[in-house]
Amino acid sequence: MAQGKVRVGDLLLAKGLMTQDQLMQSLDEQKRTGNRLGKVVVDLGFVEEIQLLQALADHFSYPFVDLLHFKLKNDLILELPETQARRYRSIILAEQPDGYLVGMGDPLDLLAIDELQRHLKRPVHPAFVKEEDLLSALDRVYRRQEQIASIATELEGELEDSDFDLEALATSSDTAEAPVVRLLQSIFEDAVQVRASDIHIEPDEQVLRVRLRIDGELQEQVMKEKRIASALVSRLKIMSGLDISEKRLPQDGRFNIRVLGKSIDVRLSTLPVPYGECVVMRLLDQSEGMLSIDKLGMPEKITKRFQNLIGRPNGMVLVTGPTGSGKTTTLYSALSQLNKPETKIITAEDPIEYRLPRISQVQISAKIGLTFSTVLRTALRQDPDIILVGEMRDHETAEIGLRAAMTGHMVLSTLHTNDSVSTAMRLIDMGCDAYLVASSLRAVIAQRLVRKICKHCQAPYETTPQENAWLSHIDDSAIGMGFVLGRGCHHCNNTGYSGRIGVYELLELDEPMLQALRRNDAAEFSSAASKNPYFRSLAQCALDYAREGITTIQEVFKITASLDDRALNES
Repeated sequence: MAQGKVRVGDLLLAKGLMTQDQLMQSLDEQKRTGNRLGKVVVDLGFVEEIQLLQALADHFSYPFVDLLHFKLKNDLILELPETQARRYRSIILAEQPDGYLVGMGDPLDLLAIDELQRHLKRPVHPAFVKEEDLLSALDRVYRRQEQIASIATELEGELEDSDFDLEALATSSDTAEAPVVRLLQSIFEDAVQVRASDIHIEPDEQVLRVRLRIDGELQEQVMKEKRIASALVSRLKIMSGLDISEKRLPQDGRFNIRVLGKSIDVRLSTLPVPYGECVVMRLLDQSEGMLSIDKLGMPEKITKRFQNLIGRPNGMVLVTGPTGSGKTTTLYSALSQLNKPETKIITAEDPIEYRLPRISQVQISAKIGLTFSTVLRTALRQDPDIILVGEMRDHETAEIGLRAAMTGHMVLSTLHTNDSVSTAMRLIDMGCDAYLVASSLRAVIAQRLVRKICKHCQAPYETTPQENAWLSHIDDSAIGMGFVLGRGCHHCNNTGYSGRIGVYELLELDEPMLQALRRNDAAEFSSAASKNPYFRSLAQCALDYAREGITTIQEVFKITASLDDRALNES
């Protein structure tokens, strides 16, 4: 940072922020490194960066703005092109009657101020901000969307050439600078930067939509260059080893790429639609590694019980929930704990999402008859201690799994049910004998993912009368409690949420439940489950998170709504 005529050391001494000895030590370090004195005193820990910036702001009569607690307006920020914002390390904070308040990494850079005024055509009033927070805000707001739009326009221009060969562009490996390659690279970088789980590429009649699923919610960017969709899809098919000439049938594939220093495994699915092919890509970050069970976010009591359950020598433990609720993550965390040299583990998966050492993982392929039941039957002849079945899809797979659990194996699997109580009866509905389910099933863990409140913009929230009526069905003691809501800021893209956490419901089968199972009595089983002193429902567990300020009451109601829908469908 240019300090102008101010002597930073003298200023900090005058304000009592550092001693003479610290100043002399800082000056020696500055001579050795050549860094600015302001950076040196911060790096040495003599002065906090905020204290330094506040002192400079007071001296020059400029405001200091803490971006962590400042409500940014994306539309206003985007009035300054991304290239200029990054070049001059500047961000528009507010519109004032006589110009713009602009946060700058170096508010004393007069040349930068002149250039900003020329681009904005209005006076600029500089403000001090932390440079780290400034760059983070620019990454979140601009998100490479200008770059993506620019490359899309360039690609559209190439498509307009009469002698343009689409397949040549899609398959060309002459240069990494081809527009289609750079466009895909920018899309992937944007997705990884915002921790998106899926990328949707959707051609429409007049536009192309690229949507990213972030914390379970889709966010959209619309491009007018609709013709580029076919070039993108063709390139992705080549990367996945698919047939680029087949546009009438769905195809599935996968590939691995490195993005922003991370190894990303991409599962791709194409679907023919009226205006081309829709592509959805699931992104799996292989570089993050497996989460341990204690890092899943389970309450401590559930964590200990779950660890004890999977450590038993035999029995079946099921993880249930809708698609995208984190079942696979929970199962892989269990495998990471169980994966030891003295233990033989075999998995049957569709698809294999993470490669694990020492574990025999089998990829299901229905085309060649390699089904879950086939693999499971063969796995039992491979002397396993633990078997993981990706999903109990049919009666045959479920019955083989239950018999394996009964004959001395630990079996882990998933089932698509809404809660733990309905799971045992679902196995019976699939055609499994009640005595077999009662003899083999040890526990069911149901789960959901709820969005976490952004810590940078959380604020108190009072429930409405209607919300209190909902709460009365979950826990009367929660009525009138103070909860928390995210107001929305640049850190969370103005959603109020940042990240997700699992909500877990663990049901261990006791004798009253087993007796109800043997009689195939669903009502009695549900009653016995509710009387179990260790059982807490998904809604109650989600409400615990709301009480702690981790999630909002609205996220709790989403869970109760899905459970109520299930109850209505079963009644």
